[in-house]
Amino acid sequence: MKFSDLRLLQPVVQENIKALGFNRPTDIQFKAIPHILEGEDIMAIAQTGTGKTAAFAIPAVSNLMRRPRRFGYRGVRCVVMEPTHELAAQVAGVIKQLAKGSDLCVVAIHGGVDQDNQIALLKGAADIIVATPGRLFDLASQGHLILSQAEMLVVDEADHMLALGFYDDIAQLVRKIPRRRQTLFFSATIDAKIKELAYSLVYKAVRIEMSQNKVAKNVTHQVLGVAMDEKRFFLERIVRENPEAHIIVFVRTQVRAERVQAAMKRVGIESVHLHGGMSQPERNKALDDFRGSVVRILITTDVAARGIDIPAVDYVVNYDVPEKPENYVHRVGRTGRGMAKGYALTLADPGERNLIDAIEKYMGEAISILRMDKQDREATKDLSEDGENDWRSLINDDEPKGRKKRR
Repeated sequence: MKFSDLRLLQPVVQENIKALGFNRPTDIQFKAIPHILEGEDIMAIAQTGTGKTAAFAIPAVSNLMRRPRRFGYRGVRCVVMEPTHELAAQVAGVIKQLAKGSDLCVVAIHGGVDQDNQIALLKGAADIIVATPGRLFDLASQGHLILSQAEMLVVDEADHMLALGFYDDIAQLVRKIPRRRQTLFFSATIDAKIKELAYSLVYKAVRIEMSQNKVAKNVTHQVLGVAMDEKRFFLERIVRENPEAHIIVFVRTQVRAERVQAAMKRVGIESVHLHGGMSQPERNKALDDFRGSVVRILITTDVAARGIDIPAVDYVVNYDVPEKPENYVHRVGRTGRGMAKGYALTLADPGERNLIDAIEKYMGEAISILRMDKQDREATKDLSEDGENDWRSLINDDEPKGRKKRR
């Protein structure tokens, strides 16, 4: 099926889809868009990088164009909830591209920036707002947001919203908008709490589940055993051996992000760092510099792991192994997006081996071991004091490159 085969899709949206270079829908788009165009509720579970944003944005824009604004109503018609500032801005940008040439007004509502500009935009009768919970409720409590006749609610990255403690905020929002609405619920993972939230929001929803807990098949995964204080040397080598590659480096803490950037700067490698302790203009500049190839190394905490769409990321390097297995899936989802190939390399200290085991169990498959050559091994310190967890036993010349899949 092509997008042009969808009879309810408005001509303006069709033209905008072509301008964006879309031809055939991804699997999640193929399954979700026809139901959304028919006005049905959706509960969709799909891995990162599968095109979820377009799966709800394309039909949402088309549906609002088909239904004229109610006479005299100047409030919001569609609310899209996002967990982070970056995602809200990014998703609003996609929706604006899809709504180009129509009279729909799209506004991003999020913290980290002055609210006066957002208030001014809302005075012009915004049709679609893409919002983080905090700023949304701030503006609603001040009387700048009218939600009493909203027709659509989209909850995106629902599992991340719950992880950030937004359950009560979403429940509060639902009390402000009509019961008779279309609800689109998207999440990368599913558990009891997410099901509870979903079923409290949707009505007779069409459930769509795509490859839960799996990463894109076109991502190559490898793990390299490296002592914690040796990781910066291997990161330097990775960067120097891939001079044209765009690389996202994930670390565990804000302090770590700044220290790794400083370590790279000392050896002449330019990079930017990104974490939640930065101001919004600083965060925007870091992402813009990376997207625009001003720099090609982005060192970040998990603030950038969810949903941020940065084209042509060649490598994801897990400088620190994520403590939650699901975060590994979201991190490596920044590469290998769409049809592109990607590479994910995890630098694992012996003390992090249990985290690798948990990730493999979560994914249902083993991660291949990257072996060091003799020169690397001789240049690397002992990886443990007693030798019991020495990763060199896993990466010596006799060790096969991968382990068998778990049964």
